[in-house]
Amino acid sequence: MLWLPFNEFGPCKNTLRQGIPLDAKISAELLINIFFPNTPLHDGAVIIRENRIAVTSAYLPLTESTGISKEFGTRHRAAIGLSEVSDALTFIVSEETGGISITYNGVFKHDLTIEEFEAELRAILLPVVEEKVSFKDRLLGGWKYEKK
Repeated sequence: MLWLPFNEFGPCKNTLRQGIPLDAKISAELLINIFFPNTPLHDGAVIIRENRIAVTSAYLPLTESTGISKEFGTRHRAAIGLSEVSDALTFIVSEETGGISITYNGVFKHDLTIEEFEAELRAILLPVVEEKVSFKDRLLGGWKYEKK
C-alpha cells in the first residue's frame, strides 16, 4: 500500500515513527524491490512525503467498519482506516489479483481500471479551481463572464 499524506497530524505522525525510515528518491525499481514478497521491507505501508519515500514497513490503524467485504485483507482495511482518521490518500494494488483500490476521506473505491485510477488521482491531487470574478467585472465585462 502507498500512502500520500497531505498533513502530518494525529495518527499520521505516530505512523511515520513506527515504520522504517528511508528518505529515498521514488523510483519504479525501488518500489518493486520494496513490494517483492518475502523481502525485509515488504510488509506494511510505504509512506511518500514531499515526493520522497519517507518510510516503509509502516503499520496503520485498521478500519472498524463492519461493512467491508471479507474479500479485502489487512492492507485494504489499513488504507480505509487511515483515510477515516486523516486526510491521507491511499492506494492499494492487490497481490492476488493486481486490482487497484483507492481511499480518501473514508471513501473506498476498488477494482478500478487504470483510467479510473488516474481520473481519481487527478480529481484529488489536481482539483479544478473556478475563477472568482467580481460583480463589477461581471457587470462591466458583459457576456464574457456568463456561466456556460
